[in-house]
Amino acid sequence: MFYYISGKVALLTQGKAVIDAGGVGYQLSISDYTLSRLRAEASDKALLYTYFHVREDAQELFGFHSIDEKKLFEHLISVSGVGPKVALSILSTLSPEKLVLAIVSDDAKAISCAQGIGLRTAQKIILEIKDKLKKEGLGDVSEPLTEELSQTPSSAVNEALEALAALGYSRSQAMSALKLDGRDKMSVEELIRNGLKNLTK
Repeated sequence: MFYYISGKVALLTQGKAVIDAGGVGYQLSISDYTLSRLRAEASDKALLYTYFHVREDAQELFGFHSIDEKKLFEHLISVSGVGPKVALSILSTLSPEKLVLAIVSDDAKAISCAQGIGLRTAQKIILEIKDKLKKEGLGDVSEPLTEELSQTPSSAVNEALEALAALGYSRSQAMSALKLDGRDKMSVEELIRNGLKNLTK
């Protein structure tokens, strides 16, 4: 029904944005990721890609900062047992890039960190969405991260990854945390220490 809505930001709170477009205030449900992006832009105007969800008892408009976030939302709600609220919870926990990375690397643990998602549902999401993302090219977002880490001495990186995994972090979380400036000159201890700083921010 609507592809996107562009206009003045009339209201911005957790889970909700109101966009004044042509004198009409459109209320959209949004993820924490979209909320943070809109706040970072610090502009009184915004463009949100939309998804119009219709049920027998309600109609709800969802807004997304990027087209990729919207596509991921649509893929998530196509999985049996994953409704719009749960999909938004996942996108609030993991940025689009981190969600794709978790899916293509079979990291169900990272996905299950979202509220309302158990490990079985996370595994089901991976099973049903992984191939679709690769066909659309969305799965490629993990490649720069993998390539970047491979340029670091493998022994140091592998030891740091194993150490972070032993502390309970998923592989995708650990890999993201180890995207560090000057990491090629860091010892294993420095990699772990700085990785933990990123993980606890």
